[in-house]
Amino acid sequence: MDFSIRAANVDDCKDIARMIMELAEYEKVSEHVKVTQKDLEQDGFSKNPFFHGIIAELPEPQRTKDGHTKFGYALYFFSYSSWCGRAVYMEDLYVMPEFRGKGVGKALMSKVAQLGMAAGCNQLNFTVLHWSKSSLDFYLSQGCTDVTTNLGYHCMRCEGDALKRLAQP
Repeated sequence: MDFSIRAANVDDCKDIARMIMELAEYEKVSEHVKVTQKDLEQDGFSKNPFFHGIIAELPEPQRTKDGHTKFGYALYFFSYSSWCGRAVYMEDLYVMPEFRGKGVGKALMSKVAQLGMAAGCNQLNFTVLHWSKSSLDFYLSQGCTDVTTNLGYHCMRCEGDALKRLAQP
């Protein structure tokens, strides 16, 4: 399959927003998506970006069945582990269904790992849905480990009114 992986730019935000919604629909949580194309443009491509992205793209004459050339993406940001130092966190890894099983997800994940290592990172972190056996199997086949199983950690979140209460002095 002929495709390329490249750094995302501000012009990709429309397609990234589309694929974020596709991913959320796949995960059965589309009602939780609040980010807009404008948010992505501001948060990813300002002077101090909150995230970075990469795009999987078909050559211009080729298109998806819906007419897109951009068919996969990964969003990531840099973080820090108090145990291991620099880390990269992969927020999303998505490939449109018609292109799954063709090495695109592996290429995207590999690129995030390369970018993390180039920045001196010692680990790549991400979450995966407990019910997505195909995703779990894919990540395990790449040499990843399940931290929940191995170390007993749970991924926690504070948002909305709870976050506002927590932020009160």
